[in-house]
Amino acid sequence: MSRNDFLKGAAILGIAGICVKVLGAFYRIPLGNIIGDEGMGYYQASYPLYNLMFAISTSGIPLAIAKLVSEKRALGDYKGAQKVFQVSFLGLILGGILTSLIVFFNASFIVEKIGSTNAYYSMIALTPALLFVPIMSAFRGYFQGRQTMVPTAISQVLEQLFRVVSGLSLTIILLKKGLPMAAGGASFGASVGAVIGTFTMIVIYFKKRKFIKVELDSSSYYKKEKISNIIKRILSIAIPITIGASVVPLLNTIDVMIVIRRLQTIGFSEAEATSLYGQLSGFAQTLINFPQVFSVALAMSLVPAVSASSAKKSYSQIKSITKSGVRVTLLMGLPAALGLYTLATPIIKLLYFSNPLEVQESAGAILKILSFSVIFLTLVQSLTAILQGLGKPLIPVRNLFIGGLIKVILTYILTGIESIGIKGAAISTIVAYLIASILNLIEVRRHTKTHFSFINIFVKPVISVSIMTIIVKYSHNYLSYYLTSKVTTIISVLLGGIIYGLSLLITGAVTENDFKLIPAGKKISKILKSFGLLKG
Repeated sequence: MSRNDFLKGAAILGIAGICVKVLGAFYRIPLGNIIGDEGMGYYQASYPLYNLMFAISTSGIPLAIAKLVSEKRALGDYKGAQKVFQVSFLGLILGGILTSLIVFFNASFIVEKIGSTNAYYSMIALTPALLFVPIMSAFRGYFQGRQTMVPTAISQVLEQLFRVVSGLSLTIILLKKGLPMAAGGASFGASVGAVIGTFTMIVIYFKKRKFIKVELDSSSYYKKEKISNIIKRILSIAIPITIGASVVPLLNTIDVMIVIRRLQTIGFSEAEATSLYGQLSGFAQTLINFPQVFSVALAMSLVPAVSASSAKKSYSQIKSITKSGVRVTLLMGLPAALGLYTLATPIIKLLYFSNPLEVQESAGAILKILSFSVIFLTLVQSLTAILQGLGKPLIPVRNLFIGGLIKVILTYILTGIESIGIKGAAISTIVAYLIASILNLIEVRRHTKTHFSFINIFVKPVISVSIMTIIVKYSHNYLSYYLTSKVTTIISVLLGGIIYGLSLLITGAVTENDFKLIPAGKKISKILKSFGLLKG
């Protein structure tokens, strides 16, 4: 596979991934207005366990399929590649059946242990997804191993699109039957999406079947490998990846059980505790996820960039990419965090307008605290990408696990304090990502020998974001006397973006090299340089 083909494939998956992220982020806003904080609590309560089961059954094996299929095809062993797919496909079907049955028959027990029995319908609604997603993942791994990324991208976008449309439609239809049923309808959207995504992959596979048969008949080399040996090779690749992918879902599963239960110990009813959890995970966390659309795109660019430089042993280039990566991450994370902090309640009121005023203000208070996690979450993502590019994928997993354990302990302690309550979960999230980012930064410095300029990396971005924050705060206060709350909030957000961009250029916080890490960055940098707004 040529470098251009690799970059093209990465770009296709990257664009699809961003589309999926955007659709997913926007999905929860209308959903929150339809079912409110209590309904969002039922909806969100089921997802950590689903994500954990999803990670266990799908995260490592598709990548193992892609790797082994690619290796065998490179040797001309097309029959061997097909056998890897067939063995893996059967294994993933069995895994899907097992996980879906476990959740289906234990749903009542699970939601009872979580402390939110009304989340039962949401839990049950996800079981078809647990069956179909592994099947879909097998096909995705196979096509990626064939170095064809378009099928995966198409299925990802269609899966998410049908999830959003069907989820919202079912929520509206079932709302008259009560919030638990409506939340179940929202969750069932994931199952509809999984079925559509799987069907898409099957159709594409059968369309390619004639070509695949011709390829198999022309196989120039075939090493007959025992099924037991194929399984061992798949598991040797899949298990470490699965462990890494399961860390966050596992901790989130523990987190939801702790938060709802601990809130009940300090006097909240089951419905009230679920509502508060809905404000945290359904309202505030949704807005925290928006900046990740850009930070994930950056992380996807960092991995191949660092990998290529590492392969060439170009250590100066690795240092340059690392510095730019950390700086650009802070340039995105800082304004997002401070912007959400400054306009926390107005943004909640703008987006979740159908909820009662007390719910909006409560969610705004949670978002005000949680907003600072954006800085450290985006740093974790970029530093993880750098370490992955250096061939050290387990280091960030270990560091995130350490941060996660501390989060679990802090969540248990803080949410059980009456004066803190649900805000304790937000505080523990900040601390978890802070610790993980510090540990990652230490490892990045150790492995790359990079020395960061305190002025360029930290001082200039902080000055720029401080200017933005002050102007946004006072402009919002001033405009609120003359305009409606929604219009004032929208203008303040747009003004903040413009002021921040100008501040970055004036202070020289962003350079031409930084633009190379973002899509269409070279074209943008040329335009800015022509106006004398960008330094080299």
